[in-house]
This record gives sequence, structure tokens and C-alpha cells, in this order.
Amino acid sequence: MGELDDVIVERRRLMSLAYRMTGTLADAEDIVQETYLRWYRLDDAEREAIANPAGWLTRVASRVALDVLGSARKRREQYVGQWLPEPVPADLFTGAASVTAAALGDPLDRVTLDDTVSTALLVVLEAMTPAERVAFVLHDVFGLPFEEIAEIVGRSPAAVRQLAATGRRHVRENRSSVVARDEHDRAVEAFRDATLTGDLQALMRVLAPGVELRSDGGGVVSAARNVVASPDRVARFILGVAEKQAHLSMEQQRMGDGLGFVFRDGDTVMSVVNFRVEDGLIRDVWIMLNPEKLTGWRDGA
Repeated sequence: MGELDDVIVERRRLMSLAYRMTGTLADAEDIVQETYLRWYRLDDAEREAIANPAGWLTRVASRVALDVLGSARKRREQYVGQWLPEPVPADLFTGAASVTAAALGDPLDRVTLDDTVSTALLVVLEAMTPAERVAFVLHDVFGLPFEEIAEIVGRSPAAVRQLAATGRRHVRENRSSVVARDEHDRAVEAFRDATLTGDLQALMRVLAPGVELRSDGGGVVSAARNVVASPDRVARFILGVAEKQAHLSMEQQRMGDGLGFVFRDGDTVMSVVNFRVEDGLIRDVWIMLNPEKLTGWRDGA
């Protein structure tokens, strides 16, 4: 039973890895289920020959994720409207990705990731190729050596090092999105107050000149098909939605990016809104409406 416990206890960490790979809990769940199916298909002798079950599960899950990422790109070409990563509570995977500078050898050869489940980071990861994303997540978040990642993605260690470096460059170029928690929260609270009072000018003042709003309904529920841009357009869009949805309750929640909001109709989660703040102003507004990507907030999550 001890060996079984050792395998089962890895589930949360594998979910954490798979979610970072794909950006949705549904895909992550599929990856983890397939990984465990492959483990249980092994015979006793094969399982006994695996000295490090956690490492075996990580390698298998990463290979499955690589396949899922390839098919996901094709699915998203047919996606209705804007595609956004699934927002999750800030503490959903706390402690699941353990990595130390010593494990990586060179502490400078990685990005310091204090927002590994933020929408801002997941949007950057979406722009990577599947191999770049897998290499970056495995090395910079989970601390796997390049030699081990090379076996997973089927490339040389030198090629994998370059893949991770390219992914790291993408992330570093977008690090302006990382601000102090109190700065983020002040901007979001000002956004909330202006929205609740219907003050168009006050709402515009908290929006950055290049602000963009994206909403993801997945073709299941109504959402803006295109990006809404500029303070005036975004503010008017927000106030229009607030007026139409005045019956919904609003809860402040801590998310990977900072303070955000969960909207409910009774006990049903209708939407999650989170933000990217830059220089004290809101630069991005992300509205998740697709019920298939609100699973992390159900049952009081």
C-alpha cells in the first residue's frame, strides 16, 4: 500500500504541472488521468523496476501534455470568440511546484516565478510553441534538468536549453505585469468603486491608455467576440454589463494576478474577472464566462 500512496500523493503536483502546460483544469485532468492509466497498465515487475515513481509520472505526464498542446492549438483555431486561460484561486496549487536554486544548478538560469498560476503568465505561455512551453515549465517551475527534459521532448539537451531560454525571454519581456500586491489591489478597488457607482470618468481614470478587455464565452454563453480597447470603450462596456447584471452578487477573491472578482447568481458561478495592473493602472481586463472554465470556483472554491 505504501507504493500506491507514493503514487496517489503525486496527483496534486501533476495537476499543477498539467494546468501550467495547458491553461485549463479540464485538459489538466485528462492528462493526469491518462498518466495514471499508463501507470496501472504496467505489470508488477515493471512497476518494481521504477526506482523513482514520481519522476516516472512527471515524465509521462509531460509527454502526454506535449501531445495535448499540439491538438489544443487546432481546437483553438475553431474556438468561438476570445480564448483565455482558466482562472483559478491563488492557493489552488500552493506548494505543488517545489523548485530550488540548488536543484537547478545555476540560479540565474531561470525566471523567478512568484505568479505561476496568473493569467498574465499563462497568456505568455500560450504564445510559446508546445516544446518551448514544456521545456520552460519543467525547468523553470519544476526544476527538472535539461538532460531529463531532452528525453521527454525528444531533442538534445542543448536544444532543450535553447527552448527554455526562448520561453524565459518571452516571460522576462512581459515581467512589467508583476507589481506589488497593494498597487494591484488599489487599482482594482478603484475599478470596483467606479463600476458600482456608475462613474464613467472615475472608471476611465483607473484604466491605462492601452487597456484591453477580453471575454471568453466559448460559444456557450454570450461574450464580446473581439477585443475591446481604449479607456472610453472599455469603461462603457463595463458599465453596460454592470447595469444588465445588477442582480449578480460580487465576491472579492485572491487570484494569481492579485485581487479579482467572482460573480454569482445565487449559488451558481456566472463569471470570474481578473486584471493585469501596470504602473498603477489596469492594463488588461479578463472576463471568464465559459462555464467549462469556471470549475475551480464551484462548491465555494
